[in-house]
Amino acid sequence: MVFLRLLKILRVFARYRLDQLLPANIPFGARVLLALFKFFPVPKMTRGECLRRACEDLGPIFVKFGQLLSTRPDLVPSDIVLELNHLQDNVVPFANEEFQRIVETSLGASVDTIFASYDKAPLASASVAQVHTAVLKDGREVVIKVVRPGIERVIDQDIELLLLVARWVEKNTLDGKRLHPVEIVEDYRTTIFDELDLQREAANASQLRRNFLHSPLLYVPEIYWDYTRSNVLVMERIYGIPVTDINALAAQHTDMKKLAERGVEIFFTQVFEHNFFHADMHPGNIFVATKNPQLPQYIAVDMAIVGSLTREDQYYLARNLLAMFRRDYRLVAELHVQSGWVPKTVRVEELEAAIRTVCEPIFEKPLKEISFANVLLSLFRTARRFDMEVQPQLVLLQKTLLNIEGLGRQLYPDLDLWVTAHPFLERWLKNRFHPKSLWGELKRYAPEWMEKFPQVPDLIFNSLQQLPLISQKLDALEQDVSRRNVQQHRGRRKLIALVAFGAAGYFLYRDTQGSAVLRDWLATDLSPAGVALIAIGLLALWFRK
Repeated sequence: MVFLRLLKILRVFARYRLDQLLPANIPFGARVLLALFKFFPVPKMTRGECLRRACEDLGPIFVKFGQLLSTRPDLVPSDIVLELNHLQDNVVPFANEEFQRIVETSLGASVDTIFASYDKAPLASASVAQVHTAVLKDGREVVIKVVRPGIERVIDQDIELLLLVARWVEKNTLDGKRLHPVEIVEDYRTTIFDELDLQREAANASQLRRNFLHSPLLYVPEIYWDYTRSNVLVMERIYGIPVTDINALAAQHTDMKKLAERGVEIFFTQVFEHNFFHADMHPGNIFVATKNPQLPQYIAVDMAIVGSLTREDQYYLARNLLAMFRRDYRLVAELHVQSGWVPKTVRVEELEAAIRTVCEPIFEKPLKEISFANVLLSLFRTARRFDMEVQPQLVLLQKTLLNIEGLGRQLYPDLDLWVTAHPFLERWLKNRFHPKSLWGELKRYAPEWMEKFPQVPDLIFNSLQQLPLISQKLDALEQDVSRRNVQQHRGRRKLIALVAFGAAGYFLYRDTQGSAVLRDWLATDLSPAGVALIAIGLLALWFRK
């Protein structure tokens, strides 16, 4: 099945002649394969439309890749970005009859019984789900979201193909093990299959709604749990302007600078204060409320993918970002070693110099011209020298931050991510060690500590009892290591003796024409090299014990 899927990908690739989008400096083997595509006619479409249609034909994983590209106008040509924007919610819909059948089967009643009205035309059709509008019997306007039928099989085939490629990369490339491609693909498998569980998405939305309840920054629609199942979700219908509709935002005199800055603030609030962030913030999932254009509020939908970090990763990430902003490259290097992101054997001075080489030219530019994406990519290339491993738990965060930066620059090209983030991170680190915060941590964990406290004397007593046994094991291990070392030294000395005697024989044979050696070797003027090698061999045997 994986092989058939690969053939389909190559066929779609050839049909839309995507080889024309690739750079010239690709590997020789790939160039040979792409030469075959020249036998296919060039479609009468723009390059952006070719890429969009290819993503649509290949399914949700490729659609999501296109969605990510559409948020990077600083990396992707504008004509391609414009076309890829159609992937956000304009994927070809499936039949209304199938949609209605899934809803009625899951909820156990006809749509006429459940809803006062139901729109048969889809409101939006995305990569893994489709949405229709309806009105409940009590008059509340809602949207109904249903997972595409049969999508699990297509996703599973694509994941198997990605795993095949990841295993090959991990086994056959120098950076394979450091990059953990198999682990990253496995994490993505978990993420995308979680996205197919609409009850999980509903739970994520409820949590995010609580986190931003009454917030002027972000509004999250309400979930109606009585009508929500694993493949059907019913939630409050929202009205807003799509965040990519720049003309509509400008028409209502939206403060675009404030809008972009609030997007960054929302991201850092989710990551550091709530430790629960919306990790799929592409433009199709984000709207802007029309109530107060001068203090614009975001509206978020589709909370299928969320992320969180450990407390340690939060701390190290915040300190790394601040240290980079202050150009304290020594601290950045030390934090990378302390966090375990690079091996402990790495010399901090060398890592510091490498980070300075990457960052200093970037920070010589005006801050508004600095792209965090370029900083990440440059640091990633530099990290190869120091065996820095990709942190799977940070991959989702990095992708989300790139989305946010790309979106912010679309809204306000002069967006200064660093200036917006800097005071927030300063405040967060200060509050983290504030007495009030420490007291809150103490109250949170005190019951658990008190529960375990009576066990502490027994744990100490048992540990003390184990000390003699541990000492015996260490002594035995030391003796075993010593014995192995002696055996290794003996083996080396025997090898030295063998090599020395062999070389001595060669020199003696050469200097006496061979035949005289056996007859009167004692009377012959022996080669100095031969004598020296005999002496080395004898000494090696003498001291072999």
